[in-house]
Amino acid sequence: MGQRLSGSRSCLDVPGRLLPQPPPPPPPVRRKLALLFAMLCIWLYMFLYSCSGSCAAAPGLLLLGSGSRAAHAPPALASGRGGPPSRLPFPAAPATQLAPGGETAEGAASQEEQSPEAPDSPSPISSFFSGSGSKQLPQAIIIGVKKGGTRALLEFLRVHPDVRAVGAEPHFFDRSYDKGLAWYRDLMPRTLEGQITMEKTPSYFVTREAPARISAMSKDTKLLVVVRDPVTRAVSDYTQTLSKRPDIPSFESLAFRNRTAGLVDRAWSAIQIGLYAEHLERWLRHFPARQLLFVSGERLVRDPAGELGRVQDFLGLKRIISDKHFYFNQTKGFPCLKKAEGSGRPHCLGKTKGRPHPEIDGQVLRRLRDFYRPFNRKFYQMTGHDFGWD
Repeated sequence: MGQRLSGSRSCLDVPGRLLPQPPPPPPPVRRKLALLFAMLCIWLYMFLYSCSGSCAAAPGLLLLGSGSRAAHAPPALASGRGGPPSRLPFPAAPATQLAPGGETAEGAASQEEQSPEAPDSPSPISSFFSGSGSKQLPQAIIIGVKKGGTRALLEFLRVHPDVRAVGAEPHFFDRSYDKGLAWYRDLMPRTLEGQITMEKTPSYFVTREAPARISAMSKDTKLLVVVRDPVTRAVSDYTQTLSKRPDIPSFESLAFRNRTAGLVDRAWSAIQIGLYAEHLERWLRHFPARQLLFVSGERLVRDPAGELGRVQDFLGLKRIISDKHFYFNQTKGFPCLKKAEGSGRPHCLGKTKGRPHPEIDGQVLRRLRDFYRPFNRKFYQMTGHDFGWD
């Protein structure tokens, strides 16, 4: 009973199998999962960063199948793409809108959309995703006219899968020309091969320097001008200004230098913009007539699909936009899109579009129509189209 255990082992020195063993080291699965998750996060970040400049500017992809204009594109649209941004051929000078004597065509009252700030330089990440397209100088520009229907035309065109357009008005050729073509190019959305880059700034049509500046960028640029009865356009222009400055004088007092004598004030921008023939003469010094398309603002309301058909032909696009894309909003008195670009919901233009005009004395309107009649007839001859404003 009193016998001691042999050797010097204590009672604690029992075989290891009798004691609990520490857990074996975990397999490297967790580390692999953590590494995979980190790589996924990095990939997602780069994808979203790249898409911020391309996916948001991809109209119509959710609505329509991918169209191609390769078989329809005229040679003029193919030139001038893909090269490095060129330097300005001459020093920038302050843009002068309209004729001397009076306020400018746009002015503070016309700034529905402010000029965008200078964008940041392209990052290495966005450059890495070169497959998402590249930024090009515009091959087509909506150059006018203010209150003619330019916003409607641009929104309707953006439904087409082969059209990419910057949303805000760049005002490059009238206000920001000194910033250079590289700055201008960087404002544009990314495009893929076969797609058209567009922008719209209605004040270009009445800016004296704009024709030469756009021609210096590319002589093949397609130009679209939305025109409207100049009397109705002037009233619409006044209505917009009145909504921002309710204290301005009446339409009648601004439209006439001497109402008793019936002398129309040509220096008032609302009147001056409607002298389409005078502005067109400057553009024809730099561009052949075949590179300008005049879109009827009235027909754009009555028959948007028909007028968009002409525009698509002019741009060398496949006719995709049709009656099925529009419905007429009785409240606004204006056509709306059944599905806006990048959305499955109906879309009408903003609340500032289609607002009611103030009552104008009938005699004032008749005198203005008499004033515009010779200018309208000359414009019909220059364009080869009678718009029926008389």
